[in-house]
This record gives sequence, C-alpha cells and structure tokens, in this order.
Amino acid sequence: MAVEELVEIKFRLADGSDIGPSKFSPSTTVASLKEKIIALWPKDKENGPKTINDVKLINAGRILENNKTLAESRLPVAEVPGSVLTMHVVVRPPLSEKNTDKLQDDAPKKGGCGCTIL
Repeated sequence: MAVEELVEIKFRLADGSDIGPSKFSPSTTVASLKEKIIALWPKDKENGPKTINDVKLINAGRILENNKTLAESRLPVAEVPGSVLTMHVVVRPPLSEKNTDKLQDDAPKKGGCGCTIL
C-alpha cells in the first residue's frame, strides 16, 4: 500500500500575513480547509470570516470549490515537489444591517422615469 504524501499549504491573507504552513492529506476537502482557516484566524484582525461561505480560496488563479478535494483542486504544473503551496484567502466583508436596509429602501426608486413630454 502506497503512503499518501501530505501537502504543505500556507494561507496568504489580504494584508500579506500568513496562516500556517500546515500539512494536509490530498483527500481533504476545500470546505475542511476553510474551516481550518476560520479556526486559526488571527484574533487581532478585524472582520474575520464567520462561515465557510464567507471565505474564498484561490490557487493558481482559480477559485476552489467547497465540494472538491485538495487532490482535485491542485495544479501539479505550478508546484515544486517538497515546497509549500500558497493559497490566497479572500474574505467577503460582512454587510451591516444599515446597508441591507438602505439597499431595500433604494430598490423601488430605481428604474422609474420622471420625464414628461408635452
């Protein structure tokens, strides 16, 4: 039976800081990676993700899908054996209640015309 080679990954945040590196099995799902990011999110950073849907992982310019495994999501051409793979983390900013109320109030006003032709 072949030994499964672990993949070493670090997660690069928008401010240039990193989470990790940590080693993962190729059978690990992208959703599991996102859960790990949420658990390890630095406490001193504002606007941390609350759910896995708030996080997008980007590897080699591709947004990774939650239901795919690490093995399915990797691009072997972009990797050097024994190196640390860097994935970029994008966090969707939370919408405040004021913003969502404002968007709902503005919605009916859009699309109307106030012109009168005589």
